[in-house]
Formats: sequence, C-alpha cells, structure tokens
Amino acid sequence: MSLRTRLAVLTSLAVAVAVAACAIGCWFIVRRQLVEQLDQSLSSPKAGFGGGPPGGGQGGPLRRDTNPVADICTQPPRGGNDRFRDFLPTMQVVRADGTTCSPPDTTDPLVPAKSDVQVAEGLLDLVRRDGRTRSGTPMRIFTHRDPNSGVAVSIAKPLDPINEKLDSLAVLLVVVSAVGVLGAATAGLLVARAGLRPVDRLTAAVEHIARTEDLATTIPADGHDEITRLSRSFNSMTRALASARERQQQLIVDAGHELRTPLTSLRTNIDLMLRSETTGRPLPAAQKQKLLGNVKEQLVELTHLVGDLLDLSRPQPAAGTRVEEDVAVHEAVANALRRARLRGPGLRIEEDVSPWYVRGDAASLERAVVNLLDNAVKFSPPDGTVAVRLAGGELTVCDQGPGIPSEDLPYVFDRFWRSPSARGLPGSGLGLAIVARAVADAGGEVRLGPAEGGGTLAWLRLPGSATPPQGAELGRDEPRVGVADAGGRAGGEDAGGRG
Repeated sequence: MSLRTRLAVLTSLAVAVAVAACAIGCWFIVRRQLVEQLDQSLSSPKAGFGGGPPGGGQGGPLRRDTNPVADICTQPPRGGNDRFRDFLPTMQVVRADGTTCSPPDTTDPLVPAKSDVQVAEGLLDLVRRDGRTRSGTPMRIFTHRDPNSGVAVSIAKPLDPINEKLDSLAVLLVVVSAVGVLGAATAGLLVARAGLRPVDRLTAAVEHIARTEDLATTIPADGHDEITRLSRSFNSMTRALASARERQQQLIVDAGHELRTPLTSLRTNIDLMLRSETTGRPLPAAQKQKLLGNVKEQLVELTHLVGDLLDLSRPQPAAGTRVEEDVAVHEAVANALRRARLRGPGLRIEEDVSPWYVRGDAASLERAVVNLLDNAVKFSPPDGTVAVRLAGGELTVCDQGPGIPSEDLPYVFDRFWRSPSARGLPGSGLGLAIVARAVADAGGEVRLGPAEGGGTLAWLRLPGSATPPQGAELGRDEPRVGVADAGGRAGGEDAGGRG
C-alpha cells in the first residue's frame, strides 16, 4: 500500500470514528430528550384517569383527596370513541403486598416491578422506568405513592412512538455518516496527492541518483515547510557525498602517483641485478651492495607510505566514542628529540621543555610531534640549529632551513602536497596531514610560518594542564633546558636519558 493510499485510509478512518461518535452521541441525546418529555407528560397533573380523548371527554385528573383504588379499580369503563383510547395513559395500582389492580376496561395491564412495590411501601417517593405490559409492549412508567390511600399509582404510555422516531433518526444518521466518510476519503486522497507531490519529486531525484550515480542532482527547495527542509538536507547530503567521492578519487590518484616512484625504482634495481645474473656478468660486490641498500631504502619508504595511507584512511570516530587517555606531551617531545638526534647527528638541538598533559591518543600525538621534528631535521643544513620549546601547552619547532614560500603555506597540510624544493627529498607528503589530523582530534591547532632570521617555525597548541591528571602515571616532569651536540651532551646531562 502506497503512502498516498495509507493517508487516505487513515483520514477516512479518523472521520468515520468522529462521525460515528457524533451520530451515537446525537442518538442518545435525542432519546434522552424524548424520554424526558414523556416523563414530564406522565408526571403532569393533566395525566387524567378518566376516559375520553386528551383535552376533553369524560373523566379528569386524579384528585389527591380521593381514594385512587376507588377511582381506578372501581371506576366504570372509559367512555368515548375507542380510537382515542390509545392516546390515554395506562393506569395501575400497586399495593404494598405486591398485588395490583387496573381499571375494568384495561385489557393489557402492566407488569409490576420491585421498585413499584418499594414505592407502595414508602421506601421510595417515585420511580421512572422502562417496563412492559403482560403482552410485551414496551412502556414508559411513572410510579408515585398516594399519601391518602398508602398505595402506589403507576401511569404509563407506550414507547413505540419514541422508538419509531429513534429508528428513523438512526437510519438518517447512518446515511449521513456514510456520505461523510466517502467525502472524507475522497478529500483525503486529493489532499494526500497534493501534499505528497514534493515527496514524489524527492523520490524521483533519489531514484535518478541511484540509477545514474549523478551526485550533482539537486532538488528545488523553496519555502519553509518540512518537505523543504528535507530537500535541503538531501542536497547537503549529495554535496557531501560528491565531495567525499572527489577526495577519495584524488587520494587514489595521489597514492598511485606516490607508489609508482618507489615501485619503479625497486623494479629497475631488481631487473638490473637479475640481468647481471642471467647474462653471466655479475655486478661488483660494492655495486651490488649499493643496489641492495637502495632496494631496502625503497622498501622502507614504501612501508612508511602504506602506513601513512592506512592511518589517514581510518574513519573519524564519532563524538563520544573516541578512546582517549592521559598523554604526557613532554615525554613525546623527548622521544622525538632522541630520534631527531639520530637522524641529524651534525645538528645542534636546543630544547626547553616543560611538563604538559593532555587528553587524546598517545600514539597519534607522539607521531605528530615526531613528524614536526623530522621535517625540521630534513630541511635543516648539516650544521644548523633546531630549537624546540614546550611551555603552557604550546610547542614550537624552529629550524634554519630554506623556509616555506608564503604562496605555499595554505597547502602545507594537504595530503601528498610537496613544495618544489622538497620533491627531491624522501617523503610522501603525508606527514603534515597526519599532524593536522592528530592535533584536530585532540582539540588543538597547528600552523607553519616563517621564522625570524630564515627557516620555518612550526607552532602547535594542545589544551591541557601542567599538572598530571588524578591517577595518571607520572614520568620525569622537571623542566629541561640545554643545548645538545651530535654526541647527545646537554649541559653536563645525557640528552638521551629521558624516556
């Protein structure tokens, strides 16, 4: 069943329930009004006991100073035309012992009830009820106690005229309800068709995208209703998907380009060694050793590139699901400094590191710090100086390299981007992208800029505190200031002593 049909059916059912409730309520209200009018006519003093038609003829109202038994049970038959007899009330006397008597001309007396006897006994003042005659004719009965004779007098009229009116009213209400339900179903179908027209356009657009994978498709979103909001959300989703697809394709292209270089070098070196063996002219041992060293370096570079790609391809964890721990940033800096000294043995490294603790992923943050220092070592001259300072959650790494042109600064954190001066050096262009992601995950910020006197200044800020969190494992957190040479000596202290 389509949504349009369901809306029409639900509308019809709602109207049917409402119309049925109104019809039933109307029927009961009319019945109550008619019964109340009948009760008033029965309890009125004009409800006579004499014969003849209403408003004239023999007889008259029951006199309270006479004996109702004598007036009812012993009065002569009612006179007048028999065709008026149906309009006269049926009367009956009920005694305290349960016996009854009716006028001599009564052919179908009433069936007494227990409440009538209770009125005769004085337990009740009066009773209004539905009853029947001995032949089964439904009657409306009004019973009151006569204080002079101590008996109960019942006055009744048939309910058939009321029932006939109620039956006619019920038929009329059924017809009106049926017409109303049919009208509501038609109106519901028309309203559903008009209201769901924007949904049909959205469905057609979704089916078109699923069929053609054309994420450039947009839906007109004019207005402020819920359908317009849904259309705008859908357009935003398609734009996000198109952007994600573009980034994915660009990543594949860039990764393929970066992978081609080490793979080509590996193939060339291996082909050269195989050709030397198959031609019977083996390479000299020194040249062969050099080729094997190149192969190893290319494999290491390829391994690092694949690891970087896997790291960047990991989806961002949802908010509240990221696993975090207490990270001692100064210890990560110490580990990075130890690695930097190994990679740049001729560099002069100045350090000023104070304790700083943050919440985040320890491995990612340490790798970010290592990447910053690796870049400083890579671009520094052999006898240059690298200054590292950590204070108040701000880490600065300043080198004396060629620096980064101002026009290249907006792109330094893009994946696979490499400045023209760095394309001849090892690397894949993913290091700073990994730094940006790790810092963003920890809620910090990072940027690069020119340093005073030349070179590059890397600035990184991480939110945290200078004191370790409660229950955190403490390391050596005393400030450390000094200058280390290639041998790792810093102010009389072993620069590699911190872990």
